[in-house]
Amino acid sequence: MAQQVQIGTRIKVSEDYDKEWRRYRAFDSAQMYRNEKEVGSAILKYLSSTGNASGLKREDIHYTTKLASNSSYDAARKSIKQSVKQCGLGYIDLFLLHSPYGGKAARLASWKAVEDAIADGEVKTGGVSNFGIKHLQELMASKPRILPSVNQIEVHPFNTRTELASFCQEHDIVVEAYAPLVRALRMKNPAIKFLSDKYSCTPAQLLVRWSLQHGYVPLPKSVTKSRIVENAQVSGFEIDGGDMMQMDGLDEYLVTDWDPVDAD
Repeated sequence: MAQQVQIGTRIKVSEDYDKEWRRYRAFDSAQMYRNEKEVGSAILKYLSSTGNASGLKREDIHYTTKLASNSSYDAARKSIKQSVKQCGLGYIDLFLLHSPYGGKAARLASWKAVEDAIADGEVKTGGVSNFGIKHLQELMASKPRILPSVNQIEVHPFNTRTELASFCQEHDIVVEAYAPLVRALRMKNPAIKFLSDKYSCTPAQLLVRWSLQHGYVPLPKSVTKSRIVENAQVSGFEIDGGDMMQMDGLDEYLVTDWDPVDAD
């Protein structure tokens, strides 16, 4: 279901990116990013182009988008339908509640809308984003027809969220790691520089590899075409156990964006 490395698209998307996207099969968008149409168009353009030498089809692509805000069931259901229309891909592979904001009633109503979108064939799989343990427990306690398959959260060596990530993995919830490159805030950290030299890789590749070895699905983002390609080239090395522990020890609960995991 979830791909090993996905490309995050929280940036202005150009259809010219299709050459760099060839290394990726999974794309992460959101209603908040206001780029669902552009991402879908770029995917369709590539699939129908002569550059698609391997003959990829729609079903070979994994497209994710997210609900901007939790509210009523009807509002969420309408919003999901709009996302399907906007991307133009026919269906959404993974649809997430973008955050736990809105309160319990809104979260559960929005999740029911996701379940019904799955039943109606508009969405293949449902998940959540930025949910803390209490939000996941709340959803599980409501006895939903479908449990979330993914929790997309900020995770990297400087914010390991060990308890939350372990809870997800214990309950078969895939951890998708956004901001796996720490938004470039720690690329010059001495330990990161030393280990990237040791493994003959870039600091970004080291951070992506760390996510993969923890069993997470990293979503690196970049506006630089060469780095879009580079960030996917992480299969040629493995970080040894001692170095993984050293990277784990860099945790400082660094939040690079928002942090809704403790929201009411």
